[in-house]
Amino acid sequence: MTDIVDELKWRGLFAQSTDEDALRKALADGPVTFYCGYDPTAASLHVGHLVQVLTMRRLQQAGLRPLALVGGATGQIGDPRPTAERTLNDPETIAAWVARLRSQIEPFLSFEGDNAAVMVNNLDWTAGMSAIEFLRDIGKHFRVNKMLTKESIARRLESDEGISYTEFSYQLLQSMDFLELYRRHGCTLQQGGSDQWGNLTAGLDLIHRLEPGAEVHALATPLMTKADGTKFGKSESGAVWLDPEMTTPYAFYQFWLNVDDRDISRYMRILSFQSIDELTELEKVTEERPQARAAQRALAEELTTLVHGADQCAAVIAASKALFGQGELGELDEATLSAALSEVPHAQVTELGPLVDLLVEVGLAPSKSGARRTVKEGGAYVNNVKAVDGEAAPAREELLHGRWLVLRRGKKNLAAIEVTAG
Repeated sequence: MTDIVDELKWRGLFAQSTDEDALRKALADGPVTFYCGYDPTAASLHVGHLVQVLTMRRLQQAGLRPLALVGGATGQIGDPRPTAERTLNDPETIAAWVARLRSQIEPFLSFEGDNAAVMVNNLDWTAGMSAIEFLRDIGKHFRVNKMLTKESIARRLESDEGISYTEFSYQLLQSMDFLELYRRHGCTLQQGGSDQWGNLTAGLDLIHRLEPGAEVHALATPLMTKADGTKFGKSESGAVWLDPEMTTPYAFYQFWLNVDDRDISRYMRILSFQSIDELTELEKVTEERPQARAAQRALAEELTTLVHGADQCAAVIAASKALFGQGELGELDEATLSAALSEVPHAQVTELGPLVDLLVEVGLAPSKSGARRTVKEGGAYVNNVKAVDGEAAPAREELLHGRWLVLRRGKKNLAAIEVTAG
């Protein structure tokens, strides 16, 4: 089981631990119960959370027992951000989000066997605790001067915003989680992102104070970044969510398909469950023929299948091919087609005018004369059929699902027209 540490290092998933040698020994002595926490500060997890969710899956496959904590208590406060206070959501909203996040995490873990996963909620051990009990039993063991050294706290103290006592106390709540899971489930390892290192080690310190002789560990994964300096998990339209209603499976697939060549090898190692040999071969192919985007396609297919299922992934791939003339647009269901076309330039009209006007309307041509030239040169397509008359209006019978026209200039420039009731 100690091989998992070496694999995490090869994959770029090992940022730091409290004591690597002690952790390796604990894994060798096994079995080890570990936990990772997720706060319901939104209605869905986003792709940034995938690093932790998939690392939990990887550790469970290596023989560890996972506790997946969705914080019904900590979610009502939120980990302090470096910039400003979080907006506090009401308990009913938090409870609904807890249920949604649980349903997103559960498919990645196995709840059967000797190391069956367990879902936990920190509201279970905080709801009945009074403020006096919390301050006496937990707060007494923390030193404010040490808490002030945490980077997010220090940055907030230097800002005009400052920090509320509520958010300042978040570290105590998360530390209590580790203590409770140690006592209730024998949990001896906490996993999280390196930006959580202060909270991870605070939990260890609390256990050492209240449970002398306890051997507990923390393991941090690196933060995912993009080569261009932008934040990982963001697309042009915003965060990339796991919920298909918030980010369509098509948009999710396209996010991975469009990963920068400079990032793809690192992302594959961190997120893919392909073997080291398979990943090494993909890295070689990508280096030799980057234009084929073999690694991007492999990662997009693997993660879309994991998150949305094989059927949705197949539908997305079919849509991607059909949009560029490699499949039948008419065979795509309306939901998949609509999701795909929402990701390309599109315009709404109540009546179908001449094709040259439509090409200008969606930005595929700078002017009517430019649109006529594109049609004349054979570079304009309507629903993957080459256009021959730019002055004619497409017939309503050509509308896909009674509402969409797919326009294309050349091989790669796509747009869509949506006909509405007006």
